[in-house]
Amino acid sequence: MCLLKMHKKTLIYLSTLLFFITGPLMAQTTNAWPNRPIRMVVPALTGGPDTLMRVINPYLSNALGQAVIVDNKSGASGIIGTDSVAKSAPDGYTFLVDSSGFLVKTAVIKKLPYNTEKDFIPIMNIASNMGLMLIVHPSNPAKNLDEFIANGKKPDANYSYSSPGVGNTLHLLGELFITQSGVKMTHVPYKGGAPAAGAVVANEVTTMLAPLQTTVGFLQARKVRALAYSLPQRSLAFPDVPTFKEAGLTDFVTEGGWFGIFAPAGTPAPIINRLHAELKKILTMQEVKDKLYDLGFLVVADSQEDFKMYFKSELKRFNDIAKQSNIQAE
Repeated sequence: MCLLKMHKKTLIYLSTLLFFITGPLMAQTTNAWPNRPIRMVVPALTGGPDTLMRVINPYLSNALGQAVIVDNKSGASGIIGTDSVAKSAPDGYTFLVDSSGFLVKTAVIKKLPYNTEKDFIPIMNIASNMGLMLIVHPSNPAKNLDEFIANGKKPDANYSYSSPGVGNTLHLLGELFITQSGVKMTHVPYKGGAPAAGAVVANEVTTMLAPLQTTVGFLQARKVRALAYSLPQRSLAFPDVPTFKEAGLTDFVTEGGWFGIFAPAGTPAPIINRLHAELKKILTMQEVKDKLYDLGFLVVADSQEDFKMYFKSELKRFNDIAKQSNIQAE
């Protein structure tokens, strides 16, 4: 019994000693942050995360007093860049900026060199796409979603839909549309969003769930026709296009993709809190919101806790879709 008490006293003493040794060191580390440039790793050469950070970085650099650099690390569908962040020192000088495709890869690729849930800390959902338009060629006989679905269920229907590739966000959302509508469609992958939308313009495929920013020009030029819009409210740019909910597909609501920032696991909370606070200030500036809106983004800037919950729910959603549709990346 006395020996047990001695062990307890020793443990308490050592724990207290460790706190007094490491506590000040941790405080010095976080209070001095940042004292050198910060890397925002984007696991692609171009695209939404890259565009976002090139707008935000000048403001963030000014707020933090250090250069904030976009580090494009492409390769292996973004896995190389993502893995480099997972294996980076959790010291607040390397972060990941990626799209919802980050979670899609987890759902469709069996073996990844990192653990999506354990190796990263979700910090903020920076922005989202402006929703998706279900587009068809002007020659398509369907004038609304009901007619499109009804025609697609006919025995002689031969529907197909395009996406920017196998195992991406739009591929999985296309499969979700198939599940909810009951229409059979063949997936036709293309190398990028522009070629996928161009396939509808050329009447090579029946339809596409296309981001609004990708299709604005085609819609304005009447090269495609929109049957439904995926956000809860109608688009301000195309108010005549009903939402999926209005058109009868009540459960199909999606922004069509989002863009978040993540830290390597183990990054000190004070650093994450400071970065979140500075980003929040920047993203609530009207001039920043306007710049991003003009590029096709809607600012989200949610809390850390909200993004963590959303991150988990999105991961489950994409896992469920991939499993149900038996989707595996090439």
